[in-house]
Amino acid sequence: MKLDTGTANASPALSPTQSILGGQTMSVIRNALARIFRSRETSTLHFDADVRTAAFMRPIIEKLLADGEDGDTYRAAINFWRYAERPPLAVYDGDVSHCQIDGPLQLAGNHALPLGGEIFSNGVTIDLDPFEANDLREHMRAAIERAILAWLADNGRRKFVPAVNPYDRPTADREAKAMIADWVARGEVMRPVTEGPDHV
Repeated sequence: MKLDTGTANASPALSPTQSILGGQTMSVIRNALARIFRSRETSTLHFDADVRTAAFMRPIIEKLLADGEDGDTYRAAINFWRYAERPPLAVYDGDVSHCQIDGPLQLAGNHALPLGGEIFSNGVTIDLDPFEANDLREHMRAAIERAILAWLADNGRRKFVPAVNPYDRPTADREAKAMIADWVARGEVMRPVTEGPDHV
């Protein structure tokens, strides 16, 4: 099946194949770079894929090639794929440190193990073997779960009933941007992030 992605913005810094892969490590930097390198020139891209892959990938590619902030953000989120030797299963960013868990997953008895991973920190670069990468992934999942549950408890959000109405993206975006603009207008400062108690 031939997958015609239509007309898309081309970037002077990226080849047609690379142009669907956008971003850096931090989201703000990702979006800024995407806007800087966005061009009004266009090109039409064609890819050959089997029917199932094409059906799965079409909506993803359409989002990656979209104009505006959404397209910038989608492209920026996966730009690091261009530099990865292996397909990443998960990426975790701290203020300074960064780790990546690499696939493809390998079946090992009743377990699915990553092929490896990397840790990048201040003055440290470490390659992980499959078992180290799996151990780090489990640590990261546990830490994320504790952080989410602690935040919900600390902010009294456990009592909220899940929304039953369909998600209204335009309204939600307007409200979010209005909140940010009001925060800037009032000269607020970002609250320091502190570890809450373990509510797990």
